[in-house]
Amino acid sequence: MSASVPVFRRATVADIPHMSRVRLSVLENRLRDPARVTPRMYEDFLEKDGRGWVAQVDGVTVAFSYANKLDGSIWALFVDPDHEGQGLARRLLQLAVAWLFEVGYAQVTLSTGAGTRAEGFYARQGWTRHADSGDEITYTLNLASVTS
Repeated sequence: MSASVPVFRRATVADIPHMSRVRLSVLENRLRDPARVTPRMYEDFLEKDGRGWVAQVDGVTVAFSYANKLDGSIWALFVDPDHEGQGLARRLLQLAVAWLFEVGYAQVTLSTGAGTRAEGFYARQGWTRHADSGDEITYTLNLASVTS
């Protein structure tokens, strides 16, 4: 049996419950307080403060990303644990980064938990690691490094 081909598209308000489910399913970078990320925050990042994308397999949302246009950062990138290792995060990250470069940022930033698999993932994608601040690691990606 062949694997289903994932579909990547812009997120809509109707995707918010599915993105929240994915966010709460992750094994690393878990929310200590799930109420901290509200449906309104998801909604604001769809158009007002940024843009979001989802990856769907067989019509089910299994991963998502959000780009923050207010500060040129990646606000979220999460994959359902059952769908890790399929290139979904890499493609969603590319979509978010390309959009931030398109709207005028020359550098994109993100942070992730120290000691997580995400650290290695961002390094493999060409991001530059910066000094950590306790539990968080900051990464940057410059437009010049991806266009040269």
